[in-house]
Amino acid sequence: MTGTLLHQKFKNILDDALIKEIETIGTRITYDEGDIIIDINQPLRFIPLLLEGSIKILREDSEGDELLIYFLEPGETCTMSLTCCTGKSKSKIRAVAEKDSTLIMIPVQQMQNWFHTHESWRNFILESYQIRFDEMLEAIDNIAFMKMDERLYKYLINKAELHGSNTINIKHQDIAEDLHTSRVVVSRLLKQLENKNKIKLNRGKIDLI
Repeated sequence: MTGTLLHQKFKNILDDALIKEIETIGTRITYDEGDIIIDINQPLRFIPLLLEGSIKILREDSEGDELLIYFLEPGETCTMSLTCCTGKSKSKIRAVAEKDSTLIMIPVQQMQNWFHTHESWRNFILESYQIRFDEMLEAIDNIAFMKMDERLYKYLINKAELHGSNTINIKHQDIAEDLHTSRVVVSRLLKQLENKNKIKLNRGKIDLI
């Protein structure tokens, strides 16, 4: 099963020989929605490749409040964990399963060896860094230049695209934590969006119109 998923998600990214190596040495792990996959200050000995599901990557401030950085989708890896591994430092992020997810874990040493021996792996890692760098710039721009209602609506659109549905099952408190604001502010802005006919609010879910 792992080999099938791995080939499906990475066949256009990694060469066949490397995929076979990953199938041999990788460890397949399944996480339930809400599980912490990587935590802040955790030593990293494995690099995750996401086969199915989705993962949100979070930072934490000095008071313990979380800020959403980006989402991982199938066929991707977490470049912030790669950076910690290459620098042999502890994790600076928290990775949480956005929904039930399956990953294959690659030992750090092997990941470093492949960078020199497999061009497809090297290209994958460098492209991943570029994608995440662009996303983090976008996140900074959103915080610095976008109003909270604009950030909220963009967040909902991204959520809908991620789950492949215009119906988003989520609590107002969860949105507030991802956007680093209060539940009261989120509830007020959601009501404003509903009044503008952009969304429809229901108990425990939000429909994009």
